[in-house]
Amino acid sequence: MSSNKMIVRRIAWISVVLQFLLIVILAAVFHIFITSYTDALNLALCFYLGAFILLRNLVPRNHRKAIHAYKAGDYLQAIAEFDKSYAFFMRHPWVDRYRFLVLLSSSRLSYTEMALVNAAFCHAQAGNGPKAVEYYEKALRQFPDSEMARSGLNMIYALGPDRSTPNTSCRP
Repeated sequence: MSSNKMIVRRIAWISVVLQFLLIVILAAVFHIFITSYTDALNLALCFYLGAFILLRNLVPRNHRKAIHAYKAGDYLQAIAEFDKSYAFFMRHPWVDRYRFLVLLSSSRLSYTEMALVNAAFCHAQAGNGPKAVEYYEKALRQFPDSEMARSGLNMIYALGPDRSTPNTSCRP
């Protein structure tokens, strides 16, 4: 589904290196059972790709549903799914912390931070400025260096009538 909605992706390059190393290790293990290194590498790549697709579709499914709803312009549904994603990753912080290995994700931002910031953005798009501010502030409490949360708050305050309160009537 093509959309003109902006999606920001920030990559943690160290996790890309670690995932490459994982593929090399898988190839070495498969090479023990398969004499051809090319066949072992192909099997390792297939195994990695299969795991990548499976893990990305199963574990952060609420996050994926939220992105889909966001792209469709259904901000209220997106908020509900981002809230579910946030709750999941708060219950299982190790999944988010080791996402480079558990989810084969190279994202520099955690799913927890993304859920909060994206839910805040969706609240702003739905015209609920105070709720957007609440989510952005929650994101900043948990992730003090969050550039996206800080930028979102600055944008809301810049659009407010006196720059000290958010403009609650901003709609796309």
